[in-house]
Amino acid sequence: MNIFRLLGDLSHLLAIVILLLKIWKTRSCAGISGKSQFLFALVYTTRYLDLLTNFVSLYNTFMKVVFIATSYGTLYLMYVKFRATYDRNHDTFRVELLLIPVAALALLFNHEFSVMEVLWAFSIYLEAVAILPQLFMVSKTGEAESITSHYLFALGSYRALYIFNWIYRYYSESFQDWIAVVAGIVQTILYCDFFYLYITKVLKGKKLQLPA
Repeated sequence: MNIFRLLGDLSHLLAIVILLLKIWKTRSCAGISGKSQFLFALVYTTRYLDLLTNFVSLYNTFMKVVFIATSYGTLYLMYVKFRATYDRNHDTFRVELLLIPVAALALLFNHEFSVMEVLWAFSIYLEAVAILPQLFMVSKTGEAESITSHYLFALGSYRALYIFNWIYRYYSESFQDWIAVVAGIVQTILYCDFFYLYITKVLKGKKLQLPA
């Protein structure tokens, strides 16, 4: 554990809290991509299958449970409780264009060709691109609510902070995991345009608009 990982985890939790509060308080999931949320649920499910077999620490177990529970809770709110407010017409990204290449990468590039390791690699690669349906939806609708923008910024900051975590661990522990590092860099790059617009628009009280 180090300060960068802790801040990254807190940023990740903040993103989830912002999303759930947005949906619950407005009684609406308008502007939120159900496809991205499905992909994130798949990420946490495949990554944390070792929850009952591999104990690392109470902190680690707690975070795994929170991420899995909140991801499926979000899907319940979107597809069951507030399904009438879900904007299917704009959430049209073809997720198979992500799932198929990610599955192929996991089979080809992993730490060990075993079920758990392949699924772990799959989750890392998938997380790197899981936000694309959400960004595509924002681009298609032309703008995002401020609260949705805050959610995306917190989510993007989480992975950016993890890059500093890996740099710190490389120099302090001689630890390196190129699968996670490369995927994390790709994920952060996908957010770069959004980060710029967030800082120059949202923080100045303007609506965020992504180029179509």
